[in-house]
Amino acid sequence: MRFTHEREFTYTRSYRGPIRCVIFDWAGTTMDFGCMAPAVVFRQVFEQEGVPITLEEARIPMGAHKKVHIGLICEIPSVRRRWVEKHGSEPTEGDVVRMFENFVPMQEACLSDYSQLIPGTLEVVGECRKRGYKIGSTSGYLPGMLEINQRDGKKQGYDPDATFGAADVPRGRPFGHMVLRNILALDISPVQSVVKVDDTLTGIEEGLNAGCWGIGLAISGNEVGVQLDEWNAFSEEVKQKHRDRIYPTMYQRGAHYVVDSIADLMPCLDDIEARMKRGEKP
Repeated sequence: MRFTHEREFTYTRSYRGPIRCVIFDWAGTTMDFGCMAPAVVFRQVFEQEGVPITLEEARIPMGAHKKVHIGLICEIPSVRRRWVEKHGSEPTEGDVVRMFENFVPMQEACLSDYSQLIPGTLEVVGECRKRGYKIGSTSGYLPGMLEINQRDGKKQGYDPDATFGAADVPRGRPFGHMVLRNILALDISPVQSVVKVDDTLTGIEEGLNAGCWGIGLAISGNEVGVQLDEWNAFSEEVKQKHRDRIYPTMYQRGAHYVVDSIADLMPCLDDIEARMKRGEKP
Protein backbone atom coordinates (compact mmCIF):
# COMPACT_ATOMS: atom_id res chain seq x y z
CA MET A 1 0.00 0.00 0.00
CA ARG A 2 1.35 3.47 -0.91
CA PHE A 3 0.73 6.58 1.12
CA THR A 4 -0.24 9.41 -1.19
CA HIS A 5 1.27 12.10 1.03
CA GLU A 6 4.57 10.41 1.84
CA ARG A 7 6.68 12.87 -0.18
CA GLU A 8 4.86 16.08 0.66
CA PHE A 9 7.02 16.82 3.70
CA THR A 10 10.77 17.03 4.20
CA TYR A 11 12.60 17.51 7.46
CA THR A 12 15.78 19.50 8.05
CA ARG A 13 18.09 19.87 11.02
CA SER A 14 19.91 23.07 11.93
CA TYR A 15 23.27 23.10 13.66
CA ARG A 16 23.31 25.81 16.34
CA GLY A 17 26.66 25.13 17.99
CA PRO A 18 30.05 26.84 17.79
CA ILE A 19 32.80 26.69 15.20
CA ARG A 20 34.72 23.47 15.75
CA CYS A 21 37.60 23.81 13.29
CA VAL A 22 39.37 26.45 11.22
CA ILE A 23 41.41 25.18 8.26
CA PHE A 24 44.13 27.43 6.87
CA ASP A 25 46.10 27.40 3.66
CA TRP A 26 49.87 27.87 3.98
CA ALA A 27 51.66 30.19 1.52
CA GLY A 28 49.94 33.56 1.38
CA THR A 29 47.64 32.73 4.30
CA THR A 30 49.76 31.86 7.34
CA MET A 31 53.31 32.31 5.94
CA ASP A 32 55.05 33.77 2.89
CA PHE A 33 53.27 37.13 2.53
CA GLY A 34 52.60 37.59 -1.16
CA CYS A 35 52.79 33.85 -1.90
CA MET A 36 56.19 34.44 -3.46
CA ALA A 37 57.94 31.06 -3.24
CA PRO A 38 55.90 29.13 -5.83
CA ALA A 39 55.54 32.05 -8.24
CA VAL A 40 59.29 32.65 -8.32
CA VAL A 41 60.07 29.00 -9.08
CA PHE A 42 57.39 28.65 -11.77
CA ARG A 43 59.09 31.53 -13.58
CA GLN A 44 62.49 29.86 -13.24
CA VAL A 45 61.17 26.55 -14.62
CA PHE A 46 59.73 28.18 -17.73
CA GLU A 47 62.86 30.31 -18.14
CA GLN A 48 64.85 27.07 -18.36
CA GLU A 49 62.62 26.07 -21.27
CA GLY A 50 63.37 29.29 -23.11
CA VAL A 51 59.81 30.54 -22.57
CA PRO A 52 59.86 33.35 -19.97
CA ILE A 53 56.57 34.01 -18.19
CA THR A 54 55.42 36.96 -16.12
CA LEU A 55 54.61 36.80 -12.42
CA GLU A 56 50.99 37.40 -13.34
CA GLU A 57 50.97 34.38 -15.65
CA ALA A 58 52.70 32.27 -13.02
CA ARG A 59 50.01 33.14 -10.48
CA ILE A 60 46.84 32.50 -12.50
CA PRO A 61 46.32 28.83 -11.44
CA MET A 62 47.70 29.29 -7.90
CA GLY A 63 46.42 26.83 -5.32
CA ALA A 64 46.34 23.79 -7.61
CA HIS A 65 48.60 20.73 -7.41
CA LYS A 66 51.93 21.95 -8.73
CA LYS A 67 52.01 19.59 -11.71
CA VAL A 68 48.47 20.64 -12.62
CA HIS A 69 49.55 24.25 -12.12
CA ILE A 70 52.35 23.90 -14.68
CA GLY A 71 49.94 22.34 -17.15
CA LEU A 72 47.48 25.19 -16.65
CA ILE A 73 50.22 27.77 -17.25
CA CYS A 74 50.91 26.01 -20.55
CA GLU A 75 47.26 26.52 -21.49
CA ILE A 76 47.40 30.30 -21.05
CA PRO A 77 47.15 31.61 -24.65
CA SER A 78 50.05 34.06 -24.31
CA VAL A 79 52.33 31.38 -22.87
CA ARG A 80 51.23 28.79 -25.41
CA ARG A 81 51.98 31.21 -28.24
CA ARG A 82 55.48 31.92 -26.97
CA TRP A 83 56.10 28.20 -26.48
CA VAL A 84 55.19 27.48 -30.11
CA GLU A 85 57.40 30.34 -31.29
CA LYS A 86 60.32 28.90 -29.32
CA HIS A 87 59.86 25.15 -29.87
CA GLY A 88 57.84 24.94 -33.08
CA SER A 89 55.10 22.86 -31.46
CA GLU A 90 52.63 23.08 -28.60
CA PRO A 91 53.68 21.91 -25.11
CA THR A 92 53.03 18.23 -24.45
CA GLU A 93 52.32 16.16 -21.36
CA GLY A 94 55.97 15.12 -21.47
CA ASP A 95 57.02 18.76 -21.31
CA VAL A 96 54.79 19.27 -18.28
CA VAL A 97 56.23 16.20 -16.54
CA ARG A 98 59.80 17.35 -17.20
CA MET A 99 59.12 20.84 -15.88
CA PHE A 100 57.39 19.42 -12.82
CA GLU A 101 60.36 17.17 -12.08
CA ASN A 102 62.62 20.23 -12.32
CA PHE A 103 60.23 22.29 -10.20
CA VAL A 104 60.18 20.04 -7.13
CA PRO A 105 63.83 20.32 -5.99
CA MET A 106 63.97 24.00 -6.94
CA GLN A 107 60.90 24.72 -4.83
CA GLU A 108 62.16 22.76 -1.85
CA ALA A 109 65.51 24.58 -2.04
CA CYS A 110 63.99 28.06 -1.62
CA LEU A 111 60.95 27.54 0.60
CA SER A 112 62.67 28.53 3.83
CA ASP A 113 63.65 31.85 2.23
CA TYR A 114 59.95 32.74 2.23
CA SER A 115 58.68 30.99 5.37
CA GLN A 116 58.22 33.93 7.74
CA LEU A 117 54.80 33.87 9.35
CA ILE A 118 52.36 36.53 8.22
CA PRO A 119 51.67 39.15 10.92
CA GLY A 120 48.70 38.15 13.07
CA THR A 121 49.02 34.41 12.50
CA LEU A 122 50.13 33.45 16.00
CA GLU A 123 47.68 35.80 17.67
CA VAL A 124 44.68 34.59 15.67
CA VAL A 125 45.57 30.90 15.96
CA GLY A 126 46.10 31.39 19.70
CA GLU A 127 42.65 32.95 20.07
CA CYS A 128 41.12 30.12 18.03
CA ARG A 129 42.71 27.58 20.36
CA LYS A 130 41.40 29.44 23.41
CA ARG A 131 37.93 29.02 21.98
CA GLY A 132 38.48 25.30 21.52
CA TYR A 133 38.72 25.31 17.73
CA LYS A 134 40.86 22.64 16.08
CA ILE A 135 43.40 23.98 13.57
CA GLY A 136 43.71 22.21 10.21
CA SER A 137 45.66 23.09 7.09
CA THR A 138 45.77 22.34 3.37
CA SER A 139 48.16 23.18 0.56
CA GLY A 140 48.89 22.62 -3.11
CA TYR A 141 52.44 21.74 -2.02
CA LEU A 142 53.80 18.19 -2.13
CA PRO A 143 54.90 16.21 0.96
CA GLY A 144 58.56 17.27 0.93
CA MET A 145 57.57 20.91 0.55
CA LEU A 146 55.00 20.69 3.31
CA GLU A 147 57.55 19.13 5.64
CA ILE A 148 59.69 22.25 5.18
CA ASN A 149 56.71 24.56 5.80
CA GLN A 150 55.71 22.62 8.90
CA ARG A 151 59.25 22.63 10.27
CA ASP A 152 59.67 26.36 9.67
CA GLY A 153 56.21 27.11 11.05
CA LYS A 154 56.84 25.11 14.20
CA LYS A 155 60.08 27.00 14.84
CA GLN A 156 58.01 30.20 14.87
CA GLY A 157 55.25 28.78 17.07
CA TYR A 158 52.73 27.68 14.44
CA ASP A 159 51.86 23.97 14.52
CA PRO A 160 48.45 22.95 13.09
CA ASP A 161 46.68 19.87 14.41
CA ALA A 162 46.47 18.37 10.92
CA THR A 163 48.01 19.05 7.52
CA PHE A 164 47.16 17.55 4.14
CA GLY A 165 48.62 18.42 0.75
CA ALA A 166 47.64 17.82 -2.85
CA ALA A 167 49.45 14.46 -2.97
CA ASP A 168 47.37 13.13 -0.06
CA VAL A 169 44.08 13.10 -1.95
CA PRO A 170 42.67 11.81 -5.25
CA ARG A 171 41.91 15.35 -6.43
CA GLY A 172 43.36 18.66 -5.33
CA ARG A 173 41.70 22.05 -5.39
CA PRO A 174 39.07 23.16 -6.20
CA PHE A 175 37.75 19.80 -4.99
CA GLY A 176 37.14 19.63 -1.24
CA HIS A 177 39.12 16.44 -0.59
CA MET A 178 41.94 18.00 1.49
CA VAL A 179 39.44 19.77 3.73
CA LEU A 180 37.53 16.53 4.19
CA ARG A 181 40.76 14.71 5.13
CA ASN A 182 41.29 17.30 7.87
CA ILE A 183 37.71 16.86 9.09
CA LEU A 184 38.14 13.10 9.32
CA ALA A 185 41.56 13.27 10.96
CA LEU A 186 40.35 15.76 13.57
CA ASP A 187 37.00 14.00 14.11
CA ILE A 188 34.96 17.13 13.40
CA SER A 189 31.20 17.15 12.90
CA PRO A 190 29.22 18.66 11.28
CA VAL A 191 30.97 20.18 8.26
CA GLN A 192 28.91 23.34 8.81
CA SER A 193 31.03 23.96 11.91
CA VAL A 194 34.22 24.24 9.80
CA VAL A 195 35.71 27.42 8.33
CA LYS A 196 38.21 27.38 5.44
CA VAL A 197 40.57 30.37 5.12
CA ASP A 198 42.57 30.88 1.91
CA ASP A 199 44.22 33.55 -0.24
CA THR A 200 43.53 31.80 -3.57
CA LEU A 201 40.29 31.53 -5.51
CA THR A 202 40.63 27.76 -5.87
CA GLY A 203 41.30 27.52 -2.14
CA ILE A 204 38.07 29.34 -1.37
CA GLU A 205 36.22 26.95 -3.68
CA GLU A 206 37.91 24.02 -1.93
CA GLY A 207 36.21 24.92 1.33
CA LEU A 208 32.84 25.61 -0.28
CA ASN A 209 32.92 22.30 -2.14
CA ALA A 210 33.48 20.51 1.17
CA GLY A 211 30.40 22.22 2.64
CA CYS A 212 32.24 24.72 4.87
CA TRP A 213 32.22 28.45 5.44
CA GLY A 214 34.80 30.21 3.26
CA ILE A 215 36.87 33.30 4.05
CA GLY A 216 39.08 34.92 1.42
CA LEU A 217 42.28 36.81 2.22
CA ALA A 218 42.60 39.48 -0.44
CA ILE A 219 45.91 41.17 0.29
CA SER A 220 48.40 38.83 1.99
CA GLY A 221 48.60 36.26 -0.77
CA ASN A 222 48.45 35.47 -4.43
CA GLU A 223 45.99 38.06 -5.67
CA VAL A 224 48.26 41.05 -4.93
CA GLY A 225 51.49 39.06 -5.01
CA VAL A 226 53.92 41.43 -3.31
CA GLN A 227 55.98 41.00 -0.17
CA LEU A 228 55.04 42.75 3.06
CA ASP A 229 57.52 45.61 2.84
CA GLU A 230 56.37 46.44 -0.69
CA TRP A 231 52.72 46.36 0.36
CA ASN A 232 53.43 48.66 3.31
CA ALA A 233 55.17 51.10 0.97
CA PHE A 234 52.08 51.49 -1.23
CA SER A 235 49.99 54.62 -0.87
CA GLU A 236 46.52 54.21 0.61
CA GLU A 237 45.11 54.95 -2.84
CA VAL A 238 47.02 52.05 -4.40
CA LYS A 239 46.06 49.72 -1.56
CA GLN A 240 42.40 50.58 -2.02
CA LYS A 241 42.59 49.94 -5.76
CA HIS A 242 43.81 46.42 -5.01
CA ARG A 243 40.96 45.89 -2.54
CA ASP A 244 38.41 47.22 -5.04
CA ARG A 245 39.69 44.71 -7.60
CA ILE A 246 40.05 41.62 -5.41
CA TYR A 247 37.21 41.76 -2.88
CA PRO A 248 34.41 41.52 -5.49
CA THR A 249 36.20 38.67 -7.28
CA MET A 250 36.46 36.61 -4.11
CA TYR A 251 32.82 37.24 -3.25
CA GLN A 252 31.83 36.23 -6.77
CA ARG A 253 33.68 32.94 -6.29
CA GLY A 254 31.55 32.27 -3.23
CA ALA A 255 33.50 33.56 -0.22
CA HIS A 256 31.20 34.34 2.71
CA TYR A 257 33.68 36.95 3.96
CA VAL A 258 36.72 38.72 2.52
CA VAL A 259 39.37 40.53 4.58
CA ASP A 260 42.92 41.74 3.96
CA SER A 261 44.83 39.10 5.91
CA ILE A 262 44.67 36.57 8.73
CA ALA A 263 45.10 39.44 11.20
CA ASP A 264 41.54 40.55 10.36
CA LEU A 265 39.92 37.15 10.84
CA MET A 266 38.35 37.16 14.30
CA PRO A 267 35.33 39.43 13.56
CA CYS A 268 34.42 37.06 10.71
CA LEU A 269 34.53 34.06 13.05
CA ASP A 270 32.41 35.94 15.58
CA ASP A 271 29.81 36.64 12.90
CA ILE A 272 29.79 33.04 11.68
CA GLU A 273 29.13 31.83 15.22
CA ALA A 274 26.24 34.30 15.57
CA ARG A 275 24.78 33.13 12.27
CA MET A 276 25.05 29.45 13.25
CA LYS A 277 23.27 30.14 16.53
CA ARG A 278 20.39 31.39 14.39
CA GLY A 279 20.46 28.12 12.47
CA GLU A 280 22.14 29.48 9.32
CA LYS A 281 24.28 27.22 7.14
CA PRO A 282 27.16 28.06 4.78
